[in-house]
Amino acid sequence: MSNPALETFAPPAPFKARTRTLSALLCTCMLTALAPTGADAQTVYRTVGPDGRVTFSDTPPATPGKVTPVTPGSRDSEAQGAGLPYELRQIVAKYPVTIYTSAACAPCDDGRNLLRKRGVPYTEKTVSTAEDADSLKNLSNSTSLPILTIGAQQLKGFSSPEWTQYLDAAAYPDGSKLPPGYRNPAPTPLVAVQAPAIVAPAASTPAESQVRPGPTPTPRPNPANPAGIQF
Repeated sequence: MSNPALETFAPPAPFKARTRTLSALLCTCMLTALAPTGADAQTVYRTVGPDGRVTFSDTPPATPGKVTPVTPGSRDSEAQGAGLPYELRQIVAKYPVTIYTSAACAPCDDGRNLLRKRGVPYTEKTVSTAEDADSLKNLSNSTSLPILTIGAQQLKGFSSPEWTQYLDAAAYPDGSKLPPGYRNPAPTPLVAVQAPAIVAPAASTPAESQVRPGPTPTPRPNPANPAGIQF
């Protein structure tokens, strides 16, 4: 005779169905957070005016001056996807990964190592100047590093379980599928400061360079007219 207390508990069918429903709902919510929306995917423009005032806007100014886009754009995604297998290239195009780092940042090293070990193509933006920090605060309302973006989702601070969870939701493979010799794009500053244009002096014409007016000769006194009287 079997002992009911020792029998394995089997949850009823409705409980299993509810569990599957909650898991599917959680995955759907994460993918929705990862998907780029019209507002999140826009480029933020950092403009330095003639008076040195810095402004941020989601639309480019009418007069191009010292303007720099401070969010990753399609060019970064194209650089990430170059030379990748088709399936991985599709994931990168849909959910591009960017990590924001700084020097002497141990959590940044841990986050970078996780991405490399898993074989996730990524773009790295470095924060090393006051302008970089201002732009980072404008983008994420935070100055702590690292920050990871997967699509439109921002993950502040390094957390291996959280990063892994969102990479799984974006369908990045568990192990590296990168081709041999693949290299991620070199890290670049978050804000690329443009040097002011140097206006070269106007080149002189050959006639100007060859014929130059000399000093006005001093009239010599005429012995016959020492006073220099003109007649």
